[in-house]
Amino acid sequence: MKAYSAALLSAGLLAALATPGLVKAQGSIAGSMAAAQPHIDKAKEAAWRPKDGLNDLTKLYETVCEPAMSAKGPAVDQEPGPPEKHRTPPRSDWYQDPAKVFDNLYWLGSWGSASRVPSKGDISPAGNSTWAVTTSDGIILIDSGMDYTAPTLIGENMKKAGLDPTQIKYLILTHAHSDRYWGAKFVQDTYHAHLITSETDWQGIEKSPDPDDIKPKKDMVATDGEKLTLGDTTLTIYSTPGHSPGTISVLVPLKDGNQKHLGAVWGGINANLYGHGIRNGPTLADVDKMWIASATRFIEIANKAGVDTYLTIHPFYDNAIEKIHLLQYRQPGDPNIMVSKDNFNRFMTIIKECTEAELARIEPPAHGTTGQ
Repeated sequence: MKAYSAALLSAGLLAALATPGLVKAQGSIAGSMAAAQPHIDKAKEAAWRPKDGLNDLTKLYETVCEPAMSAKGPAVDQEPGPPEKHRTPPRSDWYQDPAKVFDNLYWLGSWGSASRVPSKGDISPAGNSTWAVTTSDGIILIDSGMDYTAPTLIGENMKKAGLDPTQIKYLILTHAHSDRYWGAKFVQDTYHAHLITSETDWQGIEKSPDPDDIKPKKDMVATDGEKLTLGDTTLTIYSTPGHSPGTISVLVPLKDGNQKHLGAVWGGINANLYGHGIRNGPTLADVDKMWIASATRFIEIANKAGVDTYLTIHPFYDNAIEKIHLLQYRQPGDPNIMVSKDNFNRFMTIIKECTEAELARIEPPAHGTTGQ
């Protein structure tokens, strides 16, 4: 892992990951709502205005800013929850038809819209994206969804969309949570595709209490700034820890007729102290700082590279399914509704500012951030 990742995952942080009980989370809310409010206001402003139309990010704002806005503040004394129960929800809870979004990009995810967010239950059964990037020499998938959805949403729905799943060459896993990797073993065993995630999250998969028969075999290790080239297409992977210890995000070149665009897959939503039994840092404040640093850096990278399309990992946060549905009514010469640099920047603003607000509720203003 390159210098950026190593700097964020310091020796103390790695020790905490290796021995979760070694370090206890901070035990009191020392910050204040006054310090958090300027960040909450910035995030709320980015969530939606009438001019934003279908680019409604209010559900994202309400989710990511909720810990900072709550009367009690963020839960800093978190303990790892019980292992997720392995269950198979009915197909009606998660099935969604595949869709072609760009000339070289297909959505193969599960149902979940901003107006009908899937119930969390034991595990969130739906609302997860799998992206299929087609190239001149095969297909690259980004995230696999759940073990019970992958045979249908990947195996069957790729064929339904006119794609050949035997041409899957790589599967990138943005982080080591069930909704990202539990379907990976199916892809690995069935299509013999290479799996790619960070070294830290490969370790997370190994150490997690997730069922062993779901875990894929360790394969390729992603590094910060890595170029993944397949045929005529090159994706770029960046280390963006904070949602999990080794979260990665991806830039994806897109084709739309004679126009070229650049998509960004941001690899998480909230900063988490724990995920799948794995501790992400010594304290929630440390994880918040890591997530803020990752978001700040990725915004700079994305804007410099020319990102103009946000590629969601959870479609209910940005009306992705509604927008994908509208693509079938697109007339020749119409713009692609998925393209919006403003939407990407607003999304990332909410991620960053809500996490800044959470940090302000945890730390005294003198040591945290104040919105200046």
